[in-house]
Amino acid sequence: MKAEAQPVSFAVGEGTVSGLFIHPPKSTALYVLAHGAGAGMAHPFLAQIAALLAERRIATLRYQFPYMERGSRRPDSPKVAEAAVAAAVAEAARLAPKLPLFAGGKSFGGRMTSQAAAHGLVPEVKGLIFLGFPLHPPGAPADTRGDHLVDVKVPMLFLQGTRDEFADLSLLKPLVARLGKRATLHLVEGGDHSFKVPASLGRKPAEVMAELADTAAEFIAANSA
Repeated sequence: MKAEAQPVSFAVGEGTVSGLFIHPPKSTALYVLAHGAGAGMAHPFLAQIAALLAERRIATLRYQFPYMERGSRRPDSPKVAEAAVAAAVAEAARLAPKLPLFAGGKSFGGRMTSQAAAHGLVPEVKGLIFLGFPLHPPGAPADTRGDHLVDVKVPMLFLQGTRDEFADLSLLKPLVARLGKRATLHLVEGGDHSFKVPASLGRKPAEVMAELADTAAEFIAANSA
């Protein structure tokens, strides 16, 4: 039986944001999943990842950042976004108090989650999973956006396409290496920032999504204790 997404809401600062909670039977962990800068929690990519993780007995909580809840296109300041991450993790702990918690998300959402972790705002979380970490803007390679990762104390999984224009591999690989055993980099051959792979490589989108879900599930299983 397919696990359905349940609408939830919780406070962030003086406002309220929406969320989607999927809690499959016999769940082994809960992944708090933040959206990217340009699309909200209902984006098909996030919905598909959540569904695939549910098949692997991993619950998810997707949620809106305050700017997206308001219908704005301008992302929140880091302080506001990090507060939203912390509130979402607290809500996840309330919804499923017995499940190990993981957090992260797509692009901007993953980076805001890592900043919240670096600032000690999500001590409940056992690991971070990034679905395309945005190390720099396209065409402006730099690694300063990753400086805070040295302050993250939990294991991190970077799921990254080899053609991701937001993360030059010549910068990302050394960064992950500097983080040591806490960080794991899993590359999707040919994937762009949205994990789309050229047809010439002969891989179907469903295969790529399954690879992401399988890798995330393995990471969660290895770090849930």
